[in-house]
Amino acid sequence: MKIRIFSAIPLLATCLFHAVSAQTAHPQGSKPKQLVIIDTDIGDDIDDAFAVELALQSPEFRILGVTTAFGDTKLRAQLAERMLDAVGRSDIPVVAGVETTPRTKFTQAAYAEGGDAKQVQPGSAPDFILSEIRMHPGEITLIAIGPQTNLAEAIVKDPATFGKLKRIVMMGGSVYKGYKGGAPDPEWNILCDIPAAQKVFTSGVPLYVMPLDATILKLDTTDLNALFDHHTPITGQIHVLYDEWSGTSRQRRRSSIRWLWDSPLILRSARPHPCTSRSTTKALRCRAQVCRTLRYVSRRM
Repeated sequence: MKIRIFSAIPLLATCLFHAVSAQTAHPQGSKPKQLVIIDTDIGDDIDDAFAVELALQSPEFRILGVTTAFGDTKLRAQLAERMLDAVGRSDIPVVAGVETTPRTKFTQAAYAEGGDAKQVQPGSAPDFILSEIRMHPGEITLIAIGPQTNLAEAIVKDPATFGKLKRIVMMGGSVYKGYKGGAPDPEWNILCDIPAAQKVFTSGVPLYVMPLDATILKLDTTDLNALFDHHTPITGQIHVLYDEWSGTSRQRRRSSIRWLWDSPLILRSARPHPCTSRSTTKALRCRAQVCRTLRYVSRRM
């Protein structure tokens, strides 16, 4: 099994700020799109919403489905269904995953409750993942931005089929840096279901692992304002979810800074080789280029 761990911030060259016609197909010329499934614990922190919307903006992807992980997965699925429907992507199926005991506050529950539970695809996330692999053996990238509970259940059900994934790109772990930039910390996605993570790491599927070290991407006031000042379907949904997540006044929200843990993972999935050097100097240059790119793209909108 091949495991790659990336410890530098990747270049977020095309991100959520480039919100133009996100709901329509993006021409890719002769290059085929990557087939992806996104497994997410959307609804607690706000970074999953940013990541899913970024994936919708990525012309490199054909999203086969969104599956929800951990805690109240049915309510998470309603959130994802409502968000996709609002941006014109109701063609993407949403499937609820294995329910577990909640460990955090579902900060975007009110938004999720406005979703139509009847539009969530019947069945379970592990079964959906396995079904898609059978239809596209060796072609699917599974992007895991939550605890790996659904993945582990799929492995238990049918390890041979699960092994036909092209790769798993996952946000998980902490190598040199923790949440505050100091010593490594137990990372949330791994900590929530350690046995599940162990199954994934021993599944034999190629893993591209981005730990905390590689995902500390700060969305500062300038970029946050640039995003909220645009009134597209995607930025509108992010705006609503951000308001609900923050629970603060407009003035307070505008001055907030958010860490987008999961968004670099989406870019890493779309762009195989951006800024993967372990060199501190190159990592710092990548950070600077990320900031410049965000500001540049924001100005073009």
